[in-house]
Amino acid sequence: MEVRFTTKEESNARRQADFLKLSKAERVLAFIALCRRMKSFPVKQNSSPKKDNFFNHNFFS
Repeated sequence: MEVRFTTKEESNARRQADFLKLSKAERVLAFIALCRRMKSFPVKQNSSPKKDNFFNHNFFS
């Protein structure tokens, strides 16, 4: 494993260059793999959903 110390701009430029080296099919597969990984990304969920967040209004009275 190699450790690199770079700026954010350098790191982003390198990742973009590496991505652009891929073929179109490999790019699509990389995108699909990213989507799959995002499905398992932990998100904060409310333990109890808000209640009474709707109001009733009678327009015909």
